[in-house]
Amino acid sequence: QVQFVESGGGLVQPGGSLRLSCAASGFLFSLNTVGWYRQVPGKQRELVAQITSGGSTNYEDSVKGRFIIIRDNDLNTLYLQMNSLKPEDTAVYYCNSPRLVTNRDSWGHGAQVTVSS
Repeated sequence: QVQFVESGGGLVQPGGSLRLSCAASGFLFSLNTVGWYRQVPGKQRELVAQITSGGSTNYEDSVKGRFIIIRDNDLNTLYLQMNSLKPEDTAVYYCNSPRLVTNRDSWGHGAQVTVSS
């Protein structure tokens, strides 16, 4: 069964940096596009960044130039390096694959990121 376990969240000041990690299991990680999503109360999850099996990336406009998505296929791990953080980045961050997002059981608990002075 597919499982994603996020870690690395926390409280950070505006302008600071944080790195999130996601340990994936239960599917062929290296062959699939994977991505980071985030959710704030009262809103649906939105795609923040994704990376294909070949390493091609795309980012939501608001994080472009600040966030970097990285994958380590040997470790079945996905990372999100977040720099120049803004209060608007405050959210619960999740990792998943676009092919699995409709499966509610695939979603982990997420990592809380709070950007505040």
